[in-house]
Amino acid sequence: MPSRSGARAAPASFGHNDPMRYPVMEPFDSGVLEAGGGHRVWWERVGNPRGKPAVVLHGGPGSGAQPWWRSYFDPDRYGVTLFDQRGCGRSRPLASEPGTDLSTITTQHLTDDIEALRKLHGVDRWLVFGGSWGSTLALAYAVEHPSRVSELVLWGVTTTTRHEVDWLTWSMGEIYPEAFAELLALVPGLERGGNLPAAYHRLLMSGWPPCMDRPSRAPATPMPGFASASLAW
Repeated sequence: MPSRSGARAAPASFGHNDPMRYPVMEPFDSGVLEAGGGHRVWWERVGNPRGKPAVVLHGGPGSGAQPWWRSYFDPDRYGVTLFDQRGCGRSRPLASEPGTDLSTITTQHLTDDIEALRKLHGVDRWLVFGGSWGSTLALAYAVEHPSRVSELVLWGVTTTTRHEVDWLTWSMGEIYPEAFAELLALVPGLERGGNLPAAYHRLLMSGWPPCMDRPSRAPATPMPGFASASLAW
């Protein structure tokens, strides 16, 4: 299925210092994956249904598969699957909802969801495209399912080593001191250099209401990188 205009899509610049991208295409298919444990994962497909298969893994974690992700692919050549990872976007339940079992939103669950989507769409092997936290998830999926990955295309690569986590939290906290102070507010006993994501993880898993509310709004805080480190527990 060619692009809907009937003419081959041409890449265009989205602005200064922005790479050449393709027009944002509308999905030709969408649906919900019943992923188990009460999770319903929203997915959509764009481009050419008979094109080279690809899957997009968004960052955050929790930012969702925004429409701009579609613009990285030639819609005449690729059949692209995008989805909102568990707990975010159009998937349900949201991680911030009271009563959501956060133990069912892990890296292993997400890699299982990717594999379930591959089977659902009848794909043998696909190009895996991920950025930031999505690059971490892409690497985890490729390690577990190497025979199902034709290529890996990654940017903003984060492997969640302790060095990276420290840089994304304590080092970046020196650049964004006000935002970092908000993150530290719920863990006042944490010593400098301590594992901040691990401390937040303990609070989140405890179900303490103030913690469930405030960290769930953390993406609005202008401190890049904290969320990407937050799954390095």
